[in-house]
Amino acid sequence: MKLYCATTNKGKLREFRLAAERFGGGIEIETVPGLERIEPPEEHGETFEENAIAKAVYYSRYAPGPLFADDSGLEVDALGGDPGVRSARYAGPGATDAENNRLLLEQMRGAKNRAARFVCVVALAERGRLLGSFRGTVEGQLLEAPRGENGFGYDPLFYYPPFGCSLAEASAEQKLSVSHRGKAIEAMLRWLAGGRARAG
Repeated sequence: MKLYCATTNKGKLREFRLAAERFGGGIEIETVPGLERIEPPEEHGETFEENAIAKAVYYSRYAPGPLFADDSGLEVDALGGDPGVRSARYAGPGATDAENNRLLLEQMRGAKNRAARFVCVVALAERGRLLGSFRGTVEGQLLEAPRGENGFGYDPLFYYPPFGCSLAEASAEQKLSVSHRGKAIEAMLRWLAGGRARAG
């Protein structure tokens, strides 16, 4: 089965494909043909669910088969849930990972409560119709300085206690086994597998 994905983020695409490979079932994940030439929708949603669903429904009109889109980010308790849905543009439109991380560290300077979680919502749609949405989370703590060279986004600042390291210090396989993105994708793939079983 082939699924299309609406992302230009190579790190996300790599994780999506690794998740599908781990799950099995012969599922291929491809980007939408010509995605870079499609005008992106504006993200007005106040939740990860709203943004993921809006993107999936929008981009599914350009895909030759079922398509999924995700919205994900970091919620920090001491910041009232920020950066949240603005995680990718926390330091402004077009901000780099390094700039976002730097601003987050500034906002958290001196904070004793460093509890945080990554959240991912994946929405699946086909020809402009929503099929379902799936959520995954992972709990951790914010470090006071980046650690590790793997991963992307806020991974260098996100300490995962069971591993004893940041997600940027963990291997791709390790990270995917517990990550918000891995959990959301696996929930979607299980739903698809169950649907195929019922249909068969």
